[in-house]
Amino acid sequence: MPVPRLEELTPANLDAALAIRVHPDQEHRVAPVVKSLAEAYVHPGVAWPRLIVDGDRPVGFLMAFFDIDWKGDGSGDDIRSGLWRLNIAAAEQGRGYGRFAVDAVAAEIRRRGGSRLTTTWHPGPTGPEEFYVRLGFRPTGETSGGDAVGELDL
Repeated sequence: MPVPRLEELTPANLDAALAIRVHPDQEHRVAPVVKSLAEAYVHPGVAWPRLIVDGDRPVGFLMAFFDIDWKGDGSGDDIRSGLWRLNIAAAEQGRGYGRFAVDAVAAEIRRRGGSRLTTTWHPGPTGPEEFYVRLGFRPTGETSGGDAVGELDL
């Protein structure tokens, strides 16, 4: 049985990444992969885009961020790393790929010396807060761009 893995984005798998689509009722909650790749292009030292593959099948996309000044005030008082974007293909949801993605980002943050994983999610009863809380994230009470902020101690 294949084990999911992360792949760097390359010309060979770009179209597969761009084809990842969440459920239509989730589209307003998470930006499409194409927007993530544009953001990765303009934030090359921060963004870490990866295709989630199981065997030879692309099943999702994630983008992490590393060592950003969360407050954006240049003070360096609140440097964070975390999960910026998570898109699991509609037909692949509920199979553990989201958990795999969070675990993979956590492992990379630890490898880089970090001890906290930050993420955001669309608030509300139909948002993914329950998923993140089940994985151990705690809501911080903060918001970022209208999204709730959660943290996971590593």
